[in-house]
Amino acid sequence: MASVKNCNLPDDLYYNVENNVWARKESDGTVTVGMTAYACALAGEVVAYTPKKVGRTVDVNKSCATVESGKWVGPVKTPVAGEVAAINEAVAAKPGSINKDPYGEGWLVKLKPTNLDAELAALVTGGAVAQAFEAKMTADGFAGC
Repeated sequence: MASVKNCNLPDDLYYNVENNVWARKESDGTVTVGMTAYACALAGEVVAYTPKKVGRTVDVNKSCATVESGKWVGPVKTPVAGEVAAINEAVAAKPGSINKDPYGEGWLVKLKPTNLDAELAALVTGGAVAQAFEAKMTADGFAGC
């Protein structure tokens, strides 16, 4: 796992660095989407989570959910397109779990992808993750998680 400025960034995920989101291919063909630890640090403690409804289609770089913290309200832009297959009911009940475990129990939506291979090719993964986020955090003047 990569760690940049004390933000964990698992290198087995696919990242849209600009939007601070990740995607993980699941064995059932779905893709799980969530916020990065960096996004959580920027937002602060998440107090509300409003996902798109199951069955709704979302396009790349469009909102799959809205999150709200004490200092920010905004969309979580999906790194891949697809139909919302599941939402995280546990996060709806306890939105702060996004901050506590952004890559595990704090996931936001699961999608049935429509063009997965092409979209994953445009994302950052593996050894390139740390370098990409280091550059973004430095450009953003981010001190660390």
